[in-house]
Amino acid sequence: MSRHSLFLLIAIAACAFSGAAPSVADDEPRVSIGKHDTAIDIRAEFTIDPVTGVPSTNLGPDAAEDPNQYMADIHCRAGGTDTPDRGCLTMECPAKTPDGEEGTPVIWRQAPKSITNPTWTDYPAVSGPTCLYDPQPENVLANIAARILNDFRQLPVNPGTLEAQPFPHTLKGGPTNFYTTAGEQAFDLTILGQTVHLTTKPTNYSYSFGDGTTLGPTPAAGYPIPETEWLTTETRTSHIYTNTGNYPATITTSFTGTYSVNNGPPLPINGTLDITTPTKTIHVWKTEKALVADTCQENPNSWGCPEAVSR
Repeated sequence: MSRHSLFLLIAIAACAFSGAAPSVADDEPRVSIGKHDTAIDIRAEFTIDPVTGVPSTNLGPDAAEDPNQYMADIHCRAGGTDTPDRGCLTMECPAKTPDGEEGTPVIWRQAPKSITNPTWTDYPAVSGPTCLYDPQPENVLANIAARILNDFRQLPVNPGTLEAQPFPHTLKGGPTNFYTTAGEQAFDLTILGQTVHLTTKPTNYSYSFGDGTTLGPTPAAGYPIPETEWLTTETRTSHIYTNTGNYPATITTSFTGTYSVNNGPPLPINGTLDITTPTKTIHVWKTEKALVADTCQENPNSWGCPEAVSR
């Protein structure tokens, strides 16, 4: 008996003894094989999971319903009934585990859900060849989507630092320029046995200047300016302190992210990771003017010089 015939018998037996299989909710994605297969009730973008060989998608709450249904063609037909795909016919699908079963090479076809019991050879192949290991596999991608936000928030994302110009001393009544060094970061994870590549980038910033005033959330990360402009140029993220004192300034950065499973398409993470930097103390001084007869080089004890006695 050929491997394909054995696979079909297993699939038929699984359907015949449905009482032994765990129950599945009506809205849970399923896959079936054959000319009169039911549709896979999936959402968003159609992709083939390289591990199971089954179409899978991002099932986020805001995703639109996929208007198509899919069928795994075990005859490897890339076109019509008489055009088999040679790569599919010769494809090897070794078992994933020592005691596991071999997979079956398939070509995935796509038809509109509005068509009941479509004649699948009339509809195009959209992916493949690929290996199918289970006619009704666990929807790994949906399970990853359900936990990806929590995993994202556990990552050691570098929040960057809050920078100030001038620092550590600035002047009362003059603009102090703030900016952050936070940047895009990437991580490679293993979740539920799948390879997940996650990319995160900062998108919004909330500045706290330590004197009770804040800025944001804003998409402005700020930027450094030349030293000659520190006390004369006001940027979008500058702050003017109206009183002298020592102020603990911080910035909270909101990171968003995308992830891909097994080199699949990037999928959005529905949530943010908010990280606050350690405080940076800003010392605000005031300026005073006076007429002096000597420079500090000529008289180090002259008013305003480092060695002058405070009055």
